Amino acid sequence: MNRKRWLTYGMLTLATSTWGSAFIAGKVAVESFEPATVAFLRFLGAAILLFPLMAVMEKNRIKPNRKDYGLFAVLGLTGIALYNICFFLATKHAPVIKSSLFIAANPVLIVLLSGLFLKEKISGNHIAGMIIALTGVAFIITNGHLLDLFKIGFQPIDLVLMGAVVSWALYSVVGKVVLNKFSSVESTTYAVIFGTIFLLPFAAAETSWQDIQQASVSAWLSIAHMSVFVTVISFVMYYNGIKEVGAAKASIFINVMPVSAVIMATLFLGETFTWAHAIGAAFVLSGVYVGTNPRLFKTKMPRIKRESA
Repeated sequence: MNRKRWLTYGMLTLATSTWGSAFIAGKVAVESFEPATVAFLRFLGAAILLFPLMAVMEKNRIKPNRKDYGLFAVLGLTGIALYNICFFLATKHAPVIKSSLFIAANPVLIVLLSGLFLKEKISGNHIAGMIIALTGVAFIITNGHLLDLFKIGFQPIDLVLMGAVVSWALYSVVGKVVLNKFSSVESTTYAVIFGTIFLLPFAAAETSWQDIQQASVSAWLSIAHMSVFVTVISFVMYYNGIKEVGAAKASIFINVMPVSAVIMATLFLGETFTWAHAIGAAFVLSGVYVGTNPRLFKTKMPRIKRESA
């Protein structure tokens, strides 16, 4: 495996590990603001940082046409506005076990959509890697009690969580199309700008000036963290990863997120790191290795073909 590929995998690991901190930062932020407002403030800060960054890094960038702006709008609507409204609602109202399980299902849907619409090859190592990683995620979020997954009944919040999964999967797949023409910095910047615009009316409707004045310092620091590290740096790295290895393979690294969330909860929230967490983390890392190493499974599965109308 060449050095560039290892660098890409390292960036994807760092990006998805950083996303794990969003669970903790989000819990702090929603104590002062409503979910849509947290999302709006997060991406407003990111947009302020990304636009000058794009101007410096992409001086010879291509001017988007009407179709390009339409795709950027789809990215902003799915991966920025809808996903984050659903995510912060789940952070506030759903059990961590349930929300983590739903988010962990993202790679499966991304792989299927990538095969269906992008004609990416779904190989044996992709499938095996996802199964192994999801097993690890299940260990982590249930603390080793896998049967707990079957004890959680259906609730209205499940529709919100499903919305988050579908939104992020669409964001990843459409993002691959956009990356054929634009860089990861450009794609992220335009998506964040459109997403911030979509979030503005929701934030304006649920937040008053008094809420902003009374917000805690911890809430503002959490939003700043999500703007700079979870959004600007991590989104650019994730999109660069999609461009280099494809949406299907990049999605496997999303399973690293619950591992980092548990580790950060142990370090910053005083939660206990158990044997189940250690086993789960080992499964996740093994799944990522298997999913990104095609030599382990040389027989490739056929591409998913769209049926003609």
